[in-house]
Amino acid sequence: MLKDASAGAAPAAASVPLVPLAAASFASSASMRIADPLLPQLSAEFQTTAADASIVVTVFALAYGLAQLLFGPIGDRYGKMRVIVAMLVASAAVVSLGAFAPSLGVLAVLRLAAGVAASAIIPLSMAHIGDVVPYDQRQPVLAKLMMGMSFGLVAGQALGGILGDLLGWRPLFLLLGVGFLGVALLLVRHRGSRPLQAGGAIDPLALIRLYLALLRGSAWVRAVIACVFLEGVLFFGVFAFVGAFLHDTHAMGYSAIGVILAMFGTGGVIYAVFAGDIVRRLGQRGMVASGGAVLALCLVVIPLVPNGWLVAPAVLVIGVGFYLFHNTLQTNATQMAPDRRGAAVALFASVFFLGQALGVWLVAHAIPALGYAPPFYAAALGLVILGLWFRLRLTRLAVAT
Repeated sequence: MLKDASAGAAPAAASVPLVPLAAASFASSASMRIADPLLPQLSAEFQTTAADASIVVTVFALAYGLAQLLFGPIGDRYGKMRVIVAMLVASAAVVSLGAFAPSLGVLAVLRLAAGVAASAIIPLSMAHIGDVVPYDQRQPVLAKLMMGMSFGLVAGQALGGILGDLLGWRPLFLLLGVGFLGVALLLVRHRGSRPLQAGGAIDPLALIRLYLALLRGSAWVRAVIACVFLEGVLFFGVFAFVGAFLHDTHAMGYSAIGVILAMFGTGGVIYAVFAGDIVRRLGQRGMVASGGAVLALCLVVIPLVPNGWLVAPAVLVIGVGFYLFHNTLQTNATQMAPDRRGAAVALFASVFFLGQALGVWLVAHAIPALGYAPPFYAAALGLVILGLWFRLRLTRLAVAT
């Protein structure tokens, strides 16, 4: 593991604007997942299938992933907090415009733009924490940031179902746009953080060389990046269709779907509350292995339940299992390259969302031919293997250092 550039600094967790950053993560996460429970409603309004309507999920994830490759170095150069505030304002604009989309194609374009704008918020928040909080204190602080993200998932998924059922999907995008603007106002006074670098315009070729150098420079970086990519493919590829599964298989309404999907974020909140104790008791190796096993078990259970409401406890446990796995990867991502932390975390988050986009695309094409169950079972098997593989890599790293 690379040496932590912040390890010699005085503990600085108290200086992090954690509540505003958590609120920014809340808004970004709500935007990220708000469309999941709306897929049946979008397919009905635009007279298409849920698989075709899932383009709004795919393009958001794809844009979110790719744009981070640009925003990481921009944050390193011009100041992470400044970039976060600017992208909160941009998110407010493009998310609000989604409420007026006349067609699925226009909505997809606006969701793509929303993915670009939102892509800077969580990774640069993580990188800012990595800059100022020593490594041995960092995982619980990141978990608190992720509590905001988890509440955002709850809000996005629950409001997407409940308010989508009561009001229709269009007002939701207006409400979310107002939320982005409000969070931007909270963070304005923190935007003056000093840039870590100075220089001219960002050179695209230099960006490519930077990311290739990160990947070539360390087998550990490659392991973390590969693991988070596969996590995105395997987990979110199927999880994005839980709402459609409940609607198609159990004839559940949008409000009920929203409540059930919100259990995922609730599980994340439970994890965040107890993260400090969990890290001490299980350690990173125990967390990633148990997280993979928990996710696998729940994904196997979901297609088998006789009543759709029984999916709710499975989704709750999935929320805990996912953060056991993902928070471990996040913490390691903040330490992959301390001298280029913004770029390293951006690469991590980028491939995670590219994995999600690929996973959603693959499952969208698999469901019409295979049904819902086989993709869920395949993802479960893959997550068990992935958790055990990364546990082995952590063990080898510990021995080497």
